[in-house]
Amino acid sequence: MKKLQKNRLAILGGKPVINRKKPHFVWPIITKQVERAVVKQLHESVSIYNRSGIFKEFEEFFASYHNRKYCLVGNSGTTSLYTMYVAAGVGPGDEVICPAYTFFATASPIFFTGAKPVLADCDINGNIDPQHVESLITRRTKAIVVTHMWGVPAQMDKLSQICKKYKLLLMEDCSHAHGAKYKNKLVGTYGDIAVWSLQGQKTVTGGEGGVLLTDSPEIYYRSLLLGHYNKRCLQEIPSTHPLYKYGVTGMGLKLRAHPLAIAMANEQLTHLNDWLKKRNVFAKKLIKAASDYPGLTPPFIESDTTPSWYALVWQYKPEHFDGLVLKDFYEALQAEGLVEFDLPRSTAPLNLLPLFQNPENFFPGYRGQMKYRVGQFPVAEKFYNQAIKLPVWHREIDSKMVDLYSIGLKKVLDNYYELLKFKK
Repeated sequence: MKKLQKNRLAILGGKPVINRKKPHFVWPIITKQVERAVVKQLHESVSIYNRSGIFKEFEEFFASYHNRKYCLVGNSGTTSLYTMYVAAGVGPGDEVICPAYTFFATASPIFFTGAKPVLADCDINGNIDPQHVESLITRRTKAIVVTHMWGVPAQMDKLSQICKKYKLLLMEDCSHAHGAKYKNKLVGTYGDIAVWSLQGQKTVTGGEGGVLLTDSPEIYYRSLLLGHYNKRCLQEIPSTHPLYKYGVTGMGLKLRAHPLAIAMANEQLTHLNDWLKKRNVFAKKLIKAASDYPGLTPPFIESDTTPSWYALVWQYKPEHFDGLVLKDFYEALQAEGLVEFDLPRSTAPLNLLPLFQNPENFFPGYRGQMKYRVGQFPVAEKFYNQAIKLPVWHREIDSKMVDLYSIGLKKVLDNYYELLKFKK
């Protein structure tokens, strides 16, 4: 009888696995080192007009980490994505093939260029499907943009081959994937241009901020001119270059990062490899807790691929749980005190969003061009509807919490049929 009571689900009157108040996962961790870095920068400068100081230090560090030539920090991942499209010459009449399943900012900056975002369905990991991508290529296609969703790298070998075959630009949105590797090669090093976000929840964060990497001097100079006018443009664009004469004004925008944000991100970048090593250990432990249940499927990870585990996203398949719906499964986890489990609803297939169904309300030039609707991307929509995610811890002191989440997850899985009885 005592054993039965111990295993009884909390939602049905049993004892929860975790009684600690939330949050159980805190990010970012503000260490003494972070505090010192920000205070040091506060006394040095709160506005940098050229490539010097903490901007130069971080950009050299980030570029060297990825073995790429040019790095540019900006004030957000979204503006760095916009910079990527503008600097690559994306404009009216062009098409850019984008993931149907991604955070909307991967594709929404394209509207400001006059080009058309063309959506492609996803694979079993929620990443853009190379086979569907190839079927969408037309004479207007200028580029393919890839998001490494939830820190799991996309199929970059196949996508690189497609871009090479059709002479297309390959762009990477690495906002979820700092330090991730596909086939032992860092993401962000496959494409012509790559962008990262430094937003508050990202693996390397400054609270807000963005990073752009490229090996192309032309793309880099245009990136500078979009939002880093005057001193920086005049400092870095050769005086013999045709665009140098625009250096004072650039293109008229200011998209500079804040030095305090970059000081914070620079300190965090020194810990990235250690964090990812621990995340991968913990992710394997959490995946193992559910390994006896084919109805809760983790991402498929190839042996030579290392995710960043921005989040661990399982696919919940109710047919393997006698029809128990995801909402009931999720509520049972919450009742056990596993409050960090989440149903990621704000990151949705783009065809479900009004901005991609009726962009002409904000961008009149798109009238009649885009009519995305529910049901057009069945794999992406199924992935979205079946997704349940958990952040992945990164410190040894978090081992106990990871163990408790593993125990709680297994408890609900082992007793899911009790939820079905209760529902009846």
